[in-house]
Amino acid sequence: MSQPVIKGASYLLFHAPTVLLDHGTTQTLERAKNPGSEYLKKLPGHLRPFGEVVAYPPNQVFIGNLEPDALNEIAQPWYENGISKASREGRLGEILPEEELYAWMKIADAFDLVRLEEGFHSEMKDRLARHPLVSEDDLKRFGSGVPASEIESILKDGHAAEALRLGERLVGCVRRAHEQDENLSAHIMYENLVTKASGVVALKRLLAQTGIAPGEVEYIIEASEEACGDMNQRGGGNFAKAVGEIAGCVNATGSDVRSFCAAPAHALVNAAALVKSGIYRQVAVVAGGAVAKLGMNGRDHVNKDMPALEDCVGAFAILVSENDGQSPIIRTDCIGRHLIGSGSSPQAVMQAIVTDPLDRVGLKITDIDKYSPEMQNPEITVPAGAGDVPKANFKMIGALGVKRGDLQREQLNDFVEKHGLPGYAPTQGHIPSGVPFVGLAREQIMAGKMKRAMIIGKGSLFLARMTNQFDGVSFVMEANSGETEATAAVSRQEIKKIVADALKNLASSLLEE
Repeated sequence: MSQPVIKGASYLLFHAPTVLLDHGTTQTLERAKNPGSEYLKKLPGHLRPFGEVVAYPPNQVFIGNLEPDALNEIAQPWYENGISKASREGRLGEILPEEELYAWMKIADAFDLVRLEEGFHSEMKDRLARHPLVSEDDLKRFGSGVPASEIESILKDGHAAEALRLGERLVGCVRRAHEQDENLSAHIMYENLVTKASGVVALKRLLAQTGIAPGEVEYIIEASEEACGDMNQRGGGNFAKAVGEIAGCVNATGSDVRSFCAAPAHALVNAAALVKSGIYRQVAVVAGGAVAKLGMNGRDHVNKDMPALEDCVGAFAILVSENDGQSPIIRTDCIGRHLIGSGSSPQAVMQAIVTDPLDRVGLKITDIDKYSPEMQNPEITVPAGAGDVPKANFKMIGALGVKRGDLQREQLNDFVEKHGLPGYAPTQGHIPSGVPFVGLAREQIMAGKMKRAMIIGKGSLFLARMTNQFDGVSFVMEANSGETEATAAVSRQEIKKIVADALKNLASSLLEE
C-alpha cells in the first residue's frame, strides 16, 4: 500500500463586488425586507477596487506570496496597510477580477445558460487568449456574444434570468434552466455556475503548478457548500465530474462530499484512503466558492466605516498522490474524528479531533509544529462580534495540552504564538476550515522548517435542522522519510534472498554432517 502524499495545492480568489451586492444572502434578504434601507444605500461606497483587494495582506498570504507569520509584522487594520507592488499572481494561486469570473462562468456553462453582451465578450476573449490556463477548447466553449438588446429582453421577465453586471454596466445574464423547477432557477444556476467555474480554475491551476497532466488524474472529490440537482434530487450532484470535464481530466471519475465547513477535510481523508488502498494513484480534491456568503457580515463592516471585506469568492484544489519520496505524507494512522457520541461542547469536539488521534500514535500536543483549524481572517469576524476564531481554537488546543501535562499553564501564550497562525482566509465557510495552510505547510515541511502540521476541519451540522450535532475531522501532514514503496519492496526482496541463502547454506551443512 502506498503512503498518500500532498503533491500540491492551489488557491484562488475571485473579486466579486457586484456579485456581493446582487447575490450575497445578507443583501438579498435586506432588499426583500427593506429595499430602501440605509445599509443598502451605503454599501456601494464601501466596496473595494481590485487593486486594494490584491494588495490586502491576508489575500497575499492566501495565494502564497507571504508567510502567515508576516501578518504579525504588519500594522492593523491590514486594509489600510496594503502590500506595495503586490501581484495578483502567487506561488500557490491567483487573485482574479470580477469580469474574469463571468468569463469563466461562460466557459463552464454546458447548457447555454450564460449570455454575454457582444462588446464585453470581445474584450474578454482577447484577455482570455493571453491567460496561461486558457486552452483552445476553453476558447471554443467561450462561444460568441449577443446584442445587449437580447439580454435586456431576457431580463424583462424577472424570473427568467439573473443579471451579470460590473457596477452599473450590464454585461450579461444567467438564464434559468427550467420554468417550474426552483432548483434549476436562474438564482440557483448562477450560484452553481460560480462554484463550478471557480473550481475549474483552481483545478487547472493545480495541474499547472504540479506538472501533472489532466489525463493522469483518476478521481476527483468536490467539497464545496453548494449542491446541484433538480426537483427530484435536490443535491444529487455531481460537481466533481462537471469540473473535471472542463479541466480536461478525461480519465477521471468522481463524486461530491458535503459536511458544511468540514467537507474539505473529510474529502482529503477520503482521498488519502483511496490512494493508500491502491484504488487510485492521483486524487484531486476541489472546492469552488459560495456566492451566498459574500458580504455576510457587511452590515457590521459598514456600521464601523470599514470596507466590505467579504468581497471575494474563494476556491482551492489539492492533489493527493501515491508516495513520491519527497512530498509530505498524510498520516492515515492519525485521523481525528468527531463521533456521534463525542458530545458537542467545544472541549469535547477539540478532544475528539486533536488529542484522541495524537494519543493513538503516541504524540504530544507540542509534537505538532503548526495547527490549522478555522483560519478566518479576524478583521472580518471581530467587527461582527465573532472574535478571533483561529486564536480561540489555538487557546483551546493549548488548554488541552495543559490539562494533559504536555505543557505548563504559564506556557499557554507561548504555545499559541509558536504553534498557531494568524487568520487570513475569507469567510467562505468551507474555504477557511483548515485547508488554506495545506500548500504553505507542504512548502515549509519540504524546506525542513517544520516536521508536522495538523489540518482541522469543523462543521456546524445543526444549520440544516436535521441534527444538533457539530462535526470535525483532522489529519496530520508529516515530513516524508524518503523511502518509497518501490525501494521498500527492493529491500524486502533482498531480505528474502539473504534468508534463502542462509537456509541453503544451513541445509548444505546438515547434509555434509
